[in-house]
Order: sequence, then structure tokens, then C-alpha cells
Amino acid sequence: MSFSLPDFRRKWSCRGYMSARAAMVTVALGLSLVPAGTAEARKHAAPLDIFGFGTPRPRATVHSARIPVKKIPIPKPRPEEAPKATDEAAPEAEEKPSPDKPGGNKPAEAVAPPEKQLSACRLALTEEIAVAPSIPDIRGPGACGGEDLVRLEAIVLPDKRKVAVKPAAILRCPMASAVADWIRKEMVPLATSLGSTVSELDNFDSFECRGRNRVAGAMLSEHGKANALDVRAIKLANGQSIGLTDRSMPRDVRERVLHSVCSRFSTVLGPGSDWYHEDHIHLDLAQRRNDYRICQWNVWDPLPQVAPLLPAERPEEAPPREVAAKPEAKPEAKEGADDKAAEKSPAPADKPANHGNKAQPHQPATKKRR
Repeated sequence: MSFSLPDFRRKWSCRGYMSARAAMVTVALGLSLVPAGTAEARKHAAPLDIFGFGTPRPRATVHSARIPVKKIPIPKPRPEEAPKATDEAAPEAEEKPSPDKPGGNKPAEAVAPPEKQLSACRLALTEEIAVAPSIPDIRGPGACGGEDLVRLEAIVLPDKRKVAVKPAAILRCPMASAVADWIRKEMVPLATSLGSTVSELDNFDSFECRGRNRVAGAMLSEHGKANALDVRAIKLANGQSIGLTDRSMPRDVRERVLHSVCSRFSTVLGPGSDWYHEDHIHLDLAQRRNDYRICQWNVWDPLPQVAPLLPAERPEEAPPREVAAKPEAKPEAKEGADDKAAEKSPAPADKPANHGNKAQPHQPATKKRR
């Protein structure tokens, strides 16, 4: 299909019907419908393409696919007997701070740590056995401190009487339980044999972060682990005191205490072990290989009795003492003269007679013994 200018003029006349502008638009539309001729013509724009219309590009065919539409069921109306919904969650959401609102940068409150589960020893050491409240774990320098600690304030006897621990001892729960068991089962029968009961435990030392025997640079003592107790005496209700290292106490009493502690504790140190345990007994539950135990306590014999400085009183059942016969009575005047003469005359032994103030060498002077 081709057009020429004479044909165009003949077919599309502009006389009286179209303006010049309408004619130009018609020409442009006609030229746009002319197909491209050669490859060179496609490279360059048509000379009459004054409006910038290019060759129309073919459009890709679009195949429409049918998408299945699911029908959503409409919810049923809420029954009248159902409980009414509350807006409790709304205030909670409003109270939560946000970074957009003022006060949103406030630090979160500290969350309480989970409660620590009680150990089997703590559950067994009830108020019927001892007054031993739990205390927080101790983390000292080095390896000092411990876990599952209690403050042993008193030991409750089977008859509900309390044995005060003065001062209160800070110990691990197993050590506190062992001390309470020792007092209840060993010391109470001993005190009963002496005609009284236990009233107080003299605590010399319990927890203390230090080396053995307080020597600088020594290994950590069991006291630093809250696993040891030093005992000096056990006081009875009648005022008597059982000094564990007192040599004035009967030997059999101290031996009974020795056998009771050596069967319960892994370490027992007393007189004879070293110079640091001459006035108290050291008890602990140190763990060693093969359950090795140490029991070093020499029960010394009682001290010899010293004779009193003053003579003892004469017993009433003693026979009467013999008394020398009294001299016959003399007249008063004669007695007074004789006494004066006796005072003036020196004893011959004290002052020997001198003749002319000359001492006799063959008669030496003698002294009276006192």
C-alpha cells in the first residue's frame, strides 16, 4: 500500500472542510500506518516522523488464568448467655513503656533470682534438732567461704531444752548437723551420769578465713571452709564445767569425750598433737582419700595434789593431846621479883661470861638454832 501526493490531494481535499492543522494530523496518522520497508529504513527515523512516533512494537499476549476463590464462612453471632469480654489487657498494654513515648527508656526492674533448692541436710536439720537459720553463701578471698551455710545458735535436746552455742557458730550444714548429733547422743548421757544436763557449748572458733594454725602462707584451714569447730568446754546446768583439756577433770570423763568425737569427726586435734591445741579441741569433717581419719589427743593424767600451806584442822575424833603439869603457884611478890631478875640476867648460851673483857679462845661462842 503506497500513497502519492497527487492521489492524497485528490482523495483528501481540505477545501472548506478541514483546516490546515487537521490536515497535518491526518497526514501524520497516515504515515504512522505505513509499514517499514527495508532494514536501513528501520535504522533511521522516517523523514516525515515529525511528531516522534516510532514503529509500534508488538505486544505480548497475556493469557488470563482463572484463580479459584474460596468462600469464607461468616462467623455465627455470639450467644446471649456467653460471658461478656473484658478489656483487662488494654491497661496492661498502655502501661508498658515504649521508646516513642516519654519514659520509655527507663531501665527494666531487676528480676528476682530463682529460689535455691534446699539440700538434703538443710531439710533434715529441722527446728526440732537445732536452731540453725540458713545464711547466704560466702565467697571470700582465695578458696575461703562455702555453700549451704547455717548459723548454729542452739541445739535442741530430745526433752525440748536448748543447749546454747556461745558465740553462735557459722558452719556448713553437714558440720552443724554432726555437732548437734554429738551433743544430743553422746554428751547428754555423759552429763546425766554426772547428775546434770548440758546447758552450753563453749565455742572457741568456727568460720575464719585463715591458714592452718594462723601461719602465714600455710594451707587453707578447714576453718576457712566453715567446716571446723574448736571446743574448749561443755557447761552443765548445775554450774559444773567439763573442760576438755582440764587435767583437774577425772581422766575417765575426758576419755569418754575422746572416744565420742573420734568416732564422729574425721579430724580431732588436742593436747599432744602440736603446740596450737593445748587448750582446746579441734573438730572438722575434712575429706581425705580412703576416708582417712586423724585422732591426736593425749589425755594427760591429773596433776599431783600440792600440800596445803596451812595445817589441816584436828579431827574431832582424835584423842586429846597430853598437857604438861603446871608448876606450883608462888607468892605474887616473889613471882614479880623472879620475873624481873630473869629478864635482866642474860642466858649463858647467848652471852658467855667475860673476865676483864678478854675472850677465852678455848671456849667458843655458840648460837641458838631457829
